[in-house]
Amino acid sequence: MQQRHLTTGPLLDDGGTLIETGWSASEERRYDRRKVAASGLRVKEWDYYCVLSDGDSGPYGIALTVADNGYMGLLGVSWLDLAGPADVTENTMIPFPRGRLGLPASADSGDVVVRRGDVHIEYRNEGQARRLIVDHPGFGGGRGLSGELVLTQPPMDRMVIATPFPSSPKAFYYNQKINCLPARGSVTVDGREHLFDPATAFGVFDWGRGVWTYDNTWYWGSVSGLHDGLPFGFNIGYGFGDTGAASENVVFHDGVAHKLDRVQFHLPVGTYDGAPWRFTSNDHRFEMEFVPIHDRAADVNALVLRSTQHQVFGRYTGFVVLDDGSRLEIENLLGFAEKVRNRW
Repeated sequence: MQQRHLTTGPLLDDGGTLIETGWSASEERRYDRRKVAASGLRVKEWDYYCVLSDGDSGPYGIALTVADNGYMGLLGVSWLDLAGPADVTENTMIPFPRGRLGLPASADSGDVVVRRGDVHIEYRNEGQARRLIVDHPGFGGGRGLSGELVLTQPPMDRMVIATPFPSSPKAFYYNQKINCLPARGSVTVDGREHLFDPATAFGVFDWGRGVWTYDNTWYWGSVSGLHDGLPFGFNIGYGFGDTGAASENVVFHDGVAHKLDRVQFHLPVGTYDGAPWRFTSNDHRFEMEFVPIHDRAADVNALVLRSTQHQVFGRYTGFVVLDDGSRLEIENLLGFAEKVRNRW
């Protein structure tokens, strides 16, 4: 595959079409919602964080979503008890937001502050840190969930991709994944405080903006942690749009991105959290086995909007090969892999 590097400039031309497709290790292209040449009902924007702790008292984690999907907005809060294993996921719907949630045009600036009923989520951008604040008194049937986490972000590479959809010239997906964000703070669930230590707790930030075709299935896998004391992680995935210019498969080691070509997900038949998953790359630089711990399954069905999700948490073991040929052996790193079908 020809891996094209994005250059600096606007994301969309005056006709609402991607000026350039490909990938980069930083935010090069500027998103402007005003240039989108599609109905506001088709514009999809979200900021998603998943933070996992794998310390002595873990594993556990939290996932937070603020999404404006045109037809329907969503505030999502998930508490992940991976020792159980179990999860509690609660979604609050906002009909026809169409940009009213004010999600920033950049992953590097701007805040998100949304309250709906008793659900309050804030993402504060503090330069080299991201502060996540959540307060949900009714969570878990009244058990309640609240917390504040600070994710530090030293200078580091990320995965950025601009993807077109061949069947719809005005459709596109502009996505950034920022892995390996050390997390400090606490989350209290049902009166019990859960600490997040930056030595053992790491987050990933998924920033997405675009216009999608109606029915898509995607595959995504992510790890953030340490390897021999250095920040290590990866982003793998496929399943939507034309990835001819670049894939989203990247390994991160000590803040540097190492680009992979195509990665194939080999899922077990008939189950998501039973038998191990396998992952292989066509360039022979990535090979992993993933042992599931828990399937965070959800089926959100709201009229024309439906999302069927299997986000499976577990442990990765295998190897990656960096750009200089160095081979890293990976053992039991906590992360997730998912299969999601969206009709939106």
